[in-house]
Amino acid sequence: MGRLSLNLILGAAILAVFLLISTIYGTTPIPAGDALKAILLGTGVVDGEMSPMHRIVFDLRLPRALFAAVIGAGLGVVGVVLQTTTRNDLADPFLFGLSSGAAAGAVFVITVTGDVLGFWTLPLAAFCGGLVASGIVLALVHALRTSAPEKLILSGLAVSFLFAAITNYLIFAGDSRAAHSVIFWMLGGLGLARWETFPLICLGLLLILVFAHYRSRWLDALLTGDLTASTLGVPVQRLRFSMFFAAALATAAFVSVAGVIGFVGLMVPHIARGIVGPLHGNLLPTAALVGAILLTGSDILSRLLLAPQELPVGIVTTSIGSIFVFALLFRTARTNG
Repeated sequence: MGRLSLNLILGAAILAVFLLISTIYGTTPIPAGDALKAILLGTGVVDGEMSPMHRIVFDLRLPRALFAAVIGAGLGVVGVVLQTTTRNDLADPFLFGLSSGAAAGAVFVITVTGDVLGFWTLPLAAFCGGLVASGIVLALVHALRTSAPEKLILSGLAVSFLFAAITNYLIFAGDSRAAHSVIFWMLGGLGLARWETFPLICLGLLLILVFAHYRSRWLDALLTGDLTASTLGVPVQRLRFSMFFAAALATAAFVSVAGVIGFVGLMVPHIARGIVGPLHGNLLPTAALVGAILLTGSDILSRLLLAPQELPVGIVTTSIGSIFVFALLFRTARTNG
């Protein structure tokens, strides 16, 4: 059995434990045996009604745990793709205006229109906002007639500031009673985890994971630089555009149901590369697993730190991420010194 297989088996075991803990822990703790019995024995429908235990497990705890795993995996893979295509070790899914656009869409719904389409209003508005932001970034890069990584990053930062300003305006001009909901959503949270939107985030993960794996050899070539990759037959500009677009679609899907969860996409690629190296055939599945573990663990912490109150999970990931960046900078300084 190869090293990659062992790493994946170990990671899957850790993730399974975290998923069980996430299912057990909440406002009302559930014994592990009862939670396992509720999962293994099915829906628990008795006389046409679901028992309270099964309702808590299946309607609240289990979807939340699975959302954390899928979104964490997706953000990890998106981070790998963006760091490779921009050749920037600090690239993050939220560096390119995607989260700011999604936040603006969600805040517009919360403060102005309300739930005109029912439960799907907020996810759809956030998804559309993320797509609009990514479209503006791509239009800017196309107008500059270049796909240079630094231009892509600067365009993303400009769009991010623009939509952040729009979001802040909507917060102050809208209904002040909605400010708490807006802030909680902008800091990231998994309170909107529902089975109805689970296919959306699964599609986002499937899109970025399959597309990146399909182009893994091109991504490997891009590690050597644009010129070398071009001599190897890689259409560098087209690859960069297509990868960014796929990352934008996936990120918009994740943000539309979980809000802005930062630093996962920045940390995961570094951790995964330390485990299996830089080649994407091994890196992509490892990053997905590490991302799932990281966000599931962070969600557990978000419910433990101020129990019975719940912290936005974005606060936990940002706190961990800031420490990680400090450590990364000091390690780089020692290496260069």
